[in-house]
Amino acid sequence: MAIKSDKWIKEMCKENQMISPFVESQIKLDKEADRKLISFGLSSYGYDVRCSRKFKIFTNINSATVDPKNFDPDSFVDFEGDECIIPPNSFALASTIEFFKIPRNVLTICLGKSTYARCGIIVNVTPLEPEWEGHVTLEFSNTTSLPAKIYAEEGVAQMLFFQSDEDCEVSYKDRGGKYQGQKGVTLPKA
Repeated sequence: MAIKSDKWIKEMCKENQMISPFVESQIKLDKEADRKLISFGLSSYGYDVRCSRKFKIFTNINSATVDPKNFDPDSFVDFEGDECIIPPNSFALASTIEFFKIPRNVLTICLGKSTYARCGIIVNVTPLEPEWEGHVTLEFSNTTSLPAKIYAEEGVAQMLFFQSDEDCEVSYKDRGGKYQGQKGVTLPKA
């Protein structure tokens, strides 16, 4: 298995629409508003994704127990905006703007951007398995004792693509994975 370069990522996006919308270079400046952005788009060995404007912020107002087999959607407050404030020691969910179609011989790993990590904000995403497709649900954990800010429509995490020498025997699509084709923020499914 080998990590793939910007040239390979660009080819896969043109041939297979692996990432849509696809930005062919790193964007660091909003020229219209003349302001700096947290970078997004194609990088040397990956792709920096953006999060959408729709967030689900975790709240404990109902004193619920977090149970992945019986998740209570009332544990979240819906919010839409350019900036999301995550309470101290809490988390929020969002989804990528980008829609992914992972090839059968590729595994994709997501890592948080250093700009957020240096502020105590951890981005968590499970691997995107071969032939998985959809918008990626992102989890932002605020590990600090202060409120933390996430910027919508700016870079939040980097996707790394690992290509195998051979196709997998059974892909996520073959298994009928429960998160296949997800759109927007998707809560846990039992």
